[in-house]
Amino acid sequence: MVTSRWTAAPARQASLRRRGAVLERAILDAALEQLSTVGWNGLTMEGVAAGAQTGKAAVYRRWPSKEDLVADALQAGLPRLEEAPDLGGVREDLLALCLRARDAMYSRPGIALRSVIHECDPSQAERFHAVIFSGVVEPTVRLIREIVVRGIERGEVRPDADDSYVLDVIPAMMMYRSKMCSSEWSDRELEELIDRLMLPLLRPAGT
Repeated sequence: MVTSRWTAAPARQASLRRRGAVLERAILDAALEQLSTVGWNGLTMEGVAAGAQTGKAAVYRRWPSKEDLVADALQAGLPRLEEAPDLGGVREDLLALCLRARDAMYSRPGIALRSVIHECDPSQAERFHAVIFSGVVEPTVRLIREIVVRGIERGEVRPDADDSYVLDVIPAMMMYRSKMCSSEWSDRELEELIDRLMLPLLRPAGT
């Protein structure tokens, strides 16, 4: 029992001595964990502090509000969609990108983001629009554009398909299904999204 008491105390003291980026990372990770388990409504600054093994004051010094903390946690934690798939055809590329985006939404940061989208009231949600746009929508649209432009160059896609309305279809549909219907995209449903909606929009006239 003596050994247990003397080994536990230094561990707790070490956690309290964390500073700077190490402590901030621990707090952001704890915020994502809270969001993915208890959701936006259940998240508290006290709970985040406990999860990060630090004091509540350390959290409030860096983030004066729950909204500020969550915005930074999402921005730091969201998976990055860096490169467009290049599998040789526009259908295969779009489907691979949709599967990758769907899987990112199953990750811990993705689940955290969905809790914010589903639970926040409109005034709260406005605080996260920039995070969602820059972290999710904009990268997805950029990669869709790369795929569409490659398809135009190969003659698979009509020349005027590099259009903002066309490029917005996939993220708009995926976000709508998640937000308004509270349902997930299965592999088959993503295939239908590509085959029944995107490909008819993209095909050259007469094909």
